[in-house]
Amino acid sequence: MQRKFITNLGFLLFLNLLIKPFWIFGIDRTVQNVVGAEDFGFYFIIFNFSFLFNILFDFGITNFNNRNIAQNSQLLNKHFSSILVLKFMLAIVYFFVTIIAGILWGFRGNELWLLALLGLNQFFISFILYLRSNVSALLLFKTDSILSVLDRVLMIAICSVLLWGKVTESQFRIEWFVYAQTASYLLTGIVALLIVIRKASFRRLNWNWPFFMMIIKQSLPFAILVLLMTFYNRIDSVMLKGLLPKESGNLQAGIYAHAYRLLDALNNIAYLFSVLLLPLFARLIKTGERVDKLVKLSFTLLFVVSVIFSVTSYFFSFPLMDLMYEQHIEESAVVFGVLMGCFVAISTTYVFGTLLTANGNLKHLNYVAAGGMVLNITLNVILIPRYGALGSAWTSLITQAIMAIIQVFLASVFFRFTINYSFILRLFFFFAGVVAINWLATMLPFHWAKSALLVIAASVLWAGLLQLLNIRNLINIFSSTER
Repeated sequence: MQRKFITNLGFLLFLNLLIKPFWIFGIDRTVQNVVGAEDFGFYFIIFNFSFLFNILFDFGITNFNNRNIAQNSQLLNKHFSSILVLKFMLAIVYFFVTIIAGILWGFRGNELWLLALLGLNQFFISFILYLRSNVSALLLFKTDSILSVLDRVLMIAICSVLLWGKVTESQFRIEWFVYAQTASYLLTGIVALLIVIRKASFRRLNWNWPFFMMIIKQSLPFAILVLLMTFYNRIDSVMLKGLLPKESGNLQAGIYAHAYRLLDALNNIAYLFSVLLLPLFARLIKTGERVDKLVKLSFTLLFVVSVIFSVTSYFFSFPLMDLMYEQHIEESAVVFGVLMGCFVAISTTYVFGTLLTANGNLKHLNYVAAGGMVLNITLNVILIPRYGALGSAWTSLITQAIMAIIQVFLASVFFRFTINYSFILRLFFFFAGVVAINWLATMLPFHWAKSALLVIAASVLWAGLLQLLNIRNLINIFSSTER
């Protein structure tokens, strides 16, 4: 399983690192600069609002399906035709709830139109993720890897034409960005659907009410967990609009979006670990094999990467924001420095939260997520009126850190992990060393980009010296005959 994890992770990361940097720095950054912080903040608020009730599309079906099909692949044919019908039924519920909630929140006119479009995009995203859950559950990771970047490839092509193709005399509008997303998600969904239809030997849709009720009942704990986590992950920008005057709320949301862009991109990379880990953990747990080696391997890789990028981003926050944006650079840099601390905590939850999910400890995860949501909303209410986007950033950091610590503790209890004091001490020395390396690098008489690259290289070397990145171990995994 370690070999399968490493080899497929390498392919997945290769594709994402090939495509997504151009998306982030070439397309997404350009869109934010062209439309301005306030207009992008307006989009960012509504985008995150459309996320809040996203679980109504899915109701936990994707996570349940990934775990269930990974353990019982023969059920794909039986479940697929009925779940498709259920997904469309849930979509109707989502649109009704989201539009009503938007009206109650105060959205009107163009805001509601944009909410409807982004809601449609959320449906396509949810549908694609469900289809990909079948692909990854069958351990077809290379196919899933290609599907994971297909929508971005299509968006890059469409947005490049709109931004630089001179096909229109009008200035790029934020609505065009949303239309490009819609087209890209639709085409990706069609490709994914054709792949799963072939694997599932699909013939026709199946209306099966008892099956619907069974799936909803079994998926309910997943649904509650995702709903609670979505609220404490996505409600920050929405609360910026609700707790600040309209113009100020849009601007602060735009500044938050500037700072959040790189964190979101890195989170997407870390999320790829959980995509691979969930079916692998589920398979190991079912067969009664130990998970500790895979947990340690995946956590160590993510911890090293997240600490390097988080600490380096803090020390080089201003030049990074200056490189990416044209307005509100100082405010964005301060918020960015705080937000990037979340990356370590979120990466940790992608390992230990995924392990607990695969083990079926959803009741405990739901209690933790409920506490996280209450904490997040409370801190936002206190901090946003005083500090704006910076208050939201501190709220996210505090919430994510507490959630990560609790999930590590729960995983240690349920799986009876022994405390490896040597490993913990090495993690501490690694973090302290990366901070020291960055501090020294800021004194070097080089351009900041050269200093940042030296920091990354030195930090990787430091991880190797501490045996957190064990090259010999990785070579053994690759050369192993284990399949």
